[in-house]
Formats: sequence, C-alpha cells, structure tokens
Amino acid sequence: MFNHLFTTKAVGKGTGLGLSIARQIVEDKHDGKLSCYSQLGKGTEFVIEIPIGIWRCINAG
Repeated sequence: MFNHLFTTKAVGKGTGLGLSIARQIVEDKHDGKLSCYSQLGKGTEFVIEIPIGIWRCINAG
C-alpha cells in the first residue's frame, strides 16, 4: 500500500503516489513513522509519529 504506483482505483483514476510520498516525507525527512491499522467493516486508521527532539523539550522547560 505504501509502494510507488500502488492503487485500488480504476485505470486513469489516481496516480498511486499519495501514501508513498507521505511515507517518504514522514520517515525520510522527519525521522518519523507512518503506520496503518485496518479492520474489515470497522475502518482504517493512519498514525503519523514524528519525534519532537530533545532540544525542544529542554527549551520548553
């Protein structure tokens, strides 16, 4: 699902790049994590975790 060009849409509808680009931004640019949890008939949840960094914690105190 996070692979380039993955899509469940019909040909010509969408590019299949959205989740791949989102994952690249979160993981490569922000050293974070993008997770997906899904239950059939209940829904899907995407979780984005981005580390705050120790310098922000020190400066906030």
